Amino acid sequence: MLLIYILFFILGTVVGSFLNVVIIRSKKKESILKRRSHCPYCKKKLTWYELVPIVSFFAQNGKCRKCKKKISLQYPLVEFFTGLVFVFVASYGSDFSFYGIINTLFLLIFSCFLVVLFVYDLKYYLVPDKIIYPAIVITLIFDIYIALIAGSWSFLTSSLIAALIGGGFFLFLILISKGKWMGMGDLKIGILIGLFFGIPHLFVVLFLAFFFGAIVSFILLILKKKTLKSEIPFGPFLSAATFLVLFVGAGLVRWYLNLFI
Repeated sequence: MLLIYILFFILGTVVGSFLNVVIIRSKKKESILKRRSHCPYCKKKLTWYELVPIVSFFAQNGKCRKCKKKISLQYPLVEFFTGLVFVFVASYGSDFSFYGIINTLFLLIFSCFLVVLFVYDLKYYLVPDKIIYPAIVITLIFDIYIALIAGSWSFLTSSLIAALIGGGFFLFLILISKGKWMGMGDLKIGILIGLFFGIPHLFVVLFLAFFFGAIVSFILLILKKKTLKSEIPFGPFLSAATFLVLFVGAGLVRWYLNLFI
């Protein structure tokens, strides 16, 4: 089993390296596949040994080999945490049946979307449509697949209702604050989370996201890194809470329900 975890971690770091490309080039509106990886400063094309996830960053002391400019910590951090997420997905222990493979593949793809949404919103204060819309469509297709396999549409109905609640909740906040509290990107993430989790997990994610958001905002205010008028992206908190509920959801749901029952 350890070997499987190691293989998933390595695969995750490689995928994480690609996700970095998606994040950076999507913002610059550059082609993701047609252009080789290069230094963002001197544009030097990178060789294969400069593209080894995590290892290359530290082997080069976090600098470009040609221009010596510092390479963002985003690169190894995204690679490491994507690898870690892949290990958590592997720990689900899905079998090698068709359903098990499809389920694992979907969780990996969904996790990749979350990683991109987390970093992109944190970095650019924006939830990109080219990422969130495919994530919503793929999750909806998977929900339909589950409903067909189970021979019951109740799961799909629950997911759709949760998506309406998630999106509607953020729409309410947008309307009453005139867009000052939340943005349309948060609304779209709310729809995505609802489709993925259904009820009551959706409520747990929202609770945790606002809880962590409040704590981080308070700390930033104390340290005078932000003011009451400063904009703080909420997408990263939604993404982080989704990961937390995804991997330790059962215990969190029981804890959350005990608060109100």
